[in-house]
Amino acid sequence: MAAEERSTLLDAVVAAGIDPSRMMPGTGCCSITETVELTTHAVRHGCAGVLMLPPFYYKDVSEEGLYRYFSEVVQRVGDTRLKIYLYHIPPVAIVGITPKLLERLLKAYPNAIAGMKDSSGDWNNTKTFLNAFAQNGFDVFVGSESFLLANMRNGGVGTISATANVNPAAIHKLYAKLGPLRQRTLHEDLDPPSREDTARQEALQAQLNVVREVFSSRKFPSMIAALKQAIAIYRNDPAWTRARPPLVELTKEQAKLLAAELKTIGFAMPDIAR
Repeated sequence: MAAEERSTLLDAVVAAGIDPSRMMPGTGCCSITETVELTTHAVRHGCAGVLMLPPFYYKDVSEEGLYRYFSEVVQRVGDTRLKIYLYHIPPVAIVGITPKLLERLLKAYPNAIAGMKDSSGDWNNTKTFLNAFAQNGFDVFVGSESFLLANMRNGGVGTISATANVNPAAIHKLYAKLGPLRQRTLHEDLDPPSREDTARQEALQAQLNVVREVFSSRKFPSMIAALKQAIAIYRNDPAWTRARPPLVELTKEQAKLLAAELKTIGFAMPDIAR
């Protein structure tokens, strides 16, 4: 999406009555000017935070260069309400967030650097950030609900997941059970969860994994296309299959395969039918 489209969309969503204090719009761009404009726009709307990609056009940039980029964004926005959630997604951006970079940013801007989304798909990477920063109030989200249980068991705060667009209730069900668990993680004097609670959490996590595996299958051109196809199926609205290039929609054969696999696992979207 273009920067202007992002701004217009945020305006429209807020005008429609959605509480901006529950929003974290993405504002990271290759252009520092566009990043500042989008971030300022979100802050003025009262958004809870912004999700910020690193500048990703140049791949082999230094830690110093990335530090200067984020530092300049904070300074140009110049608003004490600013809360940045760094977006670590090396499979897409290639340019990533390192613990050393985060340490420098937190030291310089402890109020502005609020957390991160780790979409590396590498639990060991997430665990490194949790061990180093979660105890000090730094919010770590995982980019896949497949890691939700592990993340919150280790002091993380939740997940920001593409699959939440089609499976929100099931993801929230596990999240709601994990709130007390995170408190136990951060306050070790509290009683640990019972075996029954642990078993329920693991069963819910296993169910989420099954759904995630279907949508992330390499049988489909992209997860985004598969998610849009699912909405088209359950809403009975073919217009939902459209994707903006370079993404492409599922073929008819792929759409039938997705529908069959979702039926096999008992997947449903009961509140979306027209």
